[in-house]
Amino acid sequence: MTPPTRNLTAKFAFKTGADVFSPDVLVQMGRPGAGVANERGDIVLSTYAKFSLKDRKNNKSVYLVPLESTAKPLQIPLPNGGELFWLDSRTLAHAVEADGKLDLYALNLKFETSELTSEAASLIGSFPTTSATNFQYSASSGVLVFSDNVHADGDLNKVKENDEAWEKRGDTALVYDETYERHWDTWQGPKKPSLFSVALQRGADKKWSFGSTFDNLLRGTGHHSPVEPFGGTDDFSVAGTSVLYTTKDPILPQGWHTKQNVYLVSTSDPGNPKELTSGKQGATHSPVLNSDGSKAAWLELAEDGYEADKANIVIYDLKKNVRFTLIEKWDRSPEAISFSLDGKLLYFTAGDNARVKLFALPIPPTPESSSATFAQKYQTPVALVKNGAVSGVQPLPNGRLLFSRNSLTTPNDVYVIRDLNSFESELVSSDSAVEFKGLVEQVSHFTADDLDGKSLDEGEEFWFKGALNKDIQGWVLKPKGFSKNDNKKWPALLLIHGGPQGAWEDQWSTRWNPNIFAQQGYFTVMINPTGSTTFGQELTDAIAEDWGGKPFVDLIAGWKYILDAYPQIDTDRLVAAGASWGGYAINWIQGHPEYGFNFKALVCHDGVFDSVYNGYSTEELYFFNHEWGGRPWEEKSKKLLEQMTPSNYVHKWSTPQLLIHGSKDYRLAETESIGAFHALQQLGVPTRLVIFPDENHWVLKHGNSLKWHYEVLRWFEEFVGNA
Repeated sequence: MTPPTRNLTAKFAFKTGADVFSPDVLVQMGRPGAGVANERGDIVLSTYAKFSLKDRKNNKSVYLVPLESTAKPLQIPLPNGGELFWLDSRTLAHAVEADGKLDLYALNLKFETSELTSEAASLIGSFPTTSATNFQYSASSGVLVFSDNVHADGDLNKVKENDEAWEKRGDTALVYDETYERHWDTWQGPKKPSLFSVALQRGADKKWSFGSTFDNLLRGTGHHSPVEPFGGTDDFSVAGTSVLYTTKDPILPQGWHTKQNVYLVSTSDPGNPKELTSGKQGATHSPVLNSDGSKAAWLELAEDGYEADKANIVIYDLKKNVRFTLIEKWDRSPEAISFSLDGKLLYFTAGDNARVKLFALPIPPTPESSSATFAQKYQTPVALVKNGAVSGVQPLPNGRLLFSRNSLTTPNDVYVIRDLNSFESELVSSDSAVEFKGLVEQVSHFTADDLDGKSLDEGEEFWFKGALNKDIQGWVLKPKGFSKNDNKKWPALLLIHGGPQGAWEDQWSTRWNPNIFAQQGYFTVMINPTGSTTFGQELTDAIAEDWGGKPFVDLIAGWKYILDAYPQIDTDRLVAAGASWGGYAINWIQGHPEYGFNFKALVCHDGVFDSVYNGYSTEELYFFNHEWGGRPWEEKSKKLLEQMTPSNYVHKWSTPQLLIHGSKDYRLAETESIGAFHALQQLGVPTRLVIFPDENHWVLKHGNSLKWHYEVLRWFEEFVGNA
């Protein structure tokens, strides 16, 4: 069939104005990072980037925010970018590339009660490569630990020479003998990440000196850390001369295993690490050392091959050589942990009912064996911050705690909790339940000017009964001008999250920001169906081997709940969009008109079209093998795939659909969207395909983000009219 004639030349434009949070505002907004305080805890640094559409330039800078004075924040431009980290309480290190090398500078700060200023930067030294990153400095030992990519010889000094030899090898072939031939958005080359240490000290003359010997801490081990593609400073921790790190198990095929081991290595004994994990775990994350290096802690999943398993906290007493586990019966998964300064508590973040909250947990005295049981207070975390999405938790001197928080209405800002000494003492000593009653103080307002007058919707949550009579949560964000007493009818948008083990949270996003859609006139709905995280492990696990089942019972019930609760919604102007598993859901809905969603237009971003093909083409094979109960040719998975691959229902597809894909998406190959596009075109269904050759599973570049929003919103308007 020939697709029907469409008016593709019709002009479309975003709703804009001083009071509108439009896509161009989102793209050009400041993007602050999580705050990091100096050792004294009186200055916080936060990286900051702000894109200019006019100049097509991403302007980078750093904010230095005083915590204990009335001095104004100091913003320092970083025209050449680079990374910053603290050397001491009045000195920042700045690693920045220039003239084909990576230089390290010291930036001294002057801090008086009324003013914070900086002096001209002075050169400390240079790295052998331009790719050193993830810096952690140990002032007590005068050692800088960082990561870099090296060839098989592990020699940082020979990287440039080896790079040149590789480029001049006479061909462009990439040859592989094992999986992870490509990962996330990169074809694997001859280099792997490793951890290095180098001396970095301040002399009596107050000048910093940089060592010339770069020790590969992982040499000869077969270990690679940080773990690609997303690992960074959260994959290792430094205390004195001790470095704790996590790495994929060097023996197992990486493509179909998630098992990671935790090791301890000394900067004075490179290449001789000690394993701290039991050998029976799955993935491990967030390894940390306490301040004196006597205890290690990390997050550990039990099941190898499942990246969304329940995470428990493991403590390893390095003096007593005893490992023990906490919060095994607490039905939430921590995301990042840190020791209190005295080592008696753990502070951590964890998802809970669509928020990323801040928790505290006392550490029990070290037991005699790993099989010990603990009192309830050591298994029941206490929440300190219950809204938004917390990150970058850092205990500070004098009973303070620093963290960053964002939400549906604002990007990261820096916060501090003070006067924690009495709370910490009570938490450690009391055998009864302890409640945090302290105050949370906001100390930065990075994007207040950008959002002034925009009146973003905080989101209103709703609950309903879903599959197996379980409570399912969702959010609604209402368009400006919406009123329950108004006769106006509004178009509605259902957003479906990816993962599928993920969630729509009270969290800021530069990619799928629901306030963008709400302020463009759509009643915006986000449902956390079966498979979602932060609502307990049972709900998360329940999507495995049931991608086309229980989640859609939930989505159907939730959508009906919203349409019944809000008669202001125009049921003839309904649309939906999703990415990744959410893209699978869009394609699944296409083939199941009996669900009765009545969508007039659909958007599928980087979604699954043919689940069988995905089982062979995706790079993280363990994900498919877990979700579908085996490899794609095995009897159990073959049966599930026959029932639940969207491509088997193409003959029922009829709704206009926009397909978007990144060519560098190796999680879901771009041919998934191309295949769906070809099918819809031949069926005569209005269809558009948008390919971003330089994007991965996400759309990250500012100009591409603006184009993405243009295509999505233009597509909706074509089929449901102006919102």
